[in-house]
Amino acid sequence: MSRLLDAFDARVSPSDRIFGLYDTSVDTYGMDADSTKWLLSAPGLVYMQVPAQVIRATVRLESWSILPPEEDVQWFGREEVEVRLPGGDLAIHTIDGGRQEVPLILPSPGLYTMRWQWMFNSESGPFTSPLSWRTLEVPPVRDERLNDRDLYCLVQIWRTSAE
Repeated sequence: MSRLLDAFDARVSPSDRIFGLYDTSVDTYGMDADSTKWLLSAPGLVYMQVPAQVIRATVRLESWSILPPEEDVQWFGREEVEVRLPGGDLAIHTIDGGRQEVPLILPSPGLYTMRWQWMFNSESGPFTSPLSWRTLEVPPVRDERLNDRDLYCLVQIWRTSAE
C-alpha cells in the first residue's frame, strides 16, 4: 500500500518561463533537453516550462513510499519523468530567484519517478503556451489550492530503485 512519507508546500515565482526541482549535488546548468515538452529533465533535475503570464505559483512536493494513488481532480496537464537523484537533497531553482531549499525527506539517493500535475487559474488568464505560443484553452477550475495564484503544481515523487 502506498504511503505518504513527507510533503512540502512552496511559493514560487517562475522566471524566464521556467522553474525547476533539482538535487543539490548536481549542476543546474548545461541541460540539453527537448523543449517541446512541458517538463525538461536531465540527471538530477526537472524543470517545468510555464506561460509567461505565470507570476505566482504554488508547488506541493510529496514523497511517497511507492506509486501514489490518482487524485480525482481536473488537471490541465500531467507528465511523469524518471530522474536519478544522486544526493537525495532537493531544492527549487528559478533563474531570478536562485535556490530555495526544500526540506522534503526522500528515502535515499536513487532513481525516482516524478509525477507532475498542474492547473492554471482561469481567472488569471489568458495564458500563452510556452510550447506553441498559442493561447491555451484553460478550463474554469475552482480549486482552493490555487488560492489566488496563477498556477498550482503537485509533484509526487517515489523511488523506483536505490543507489
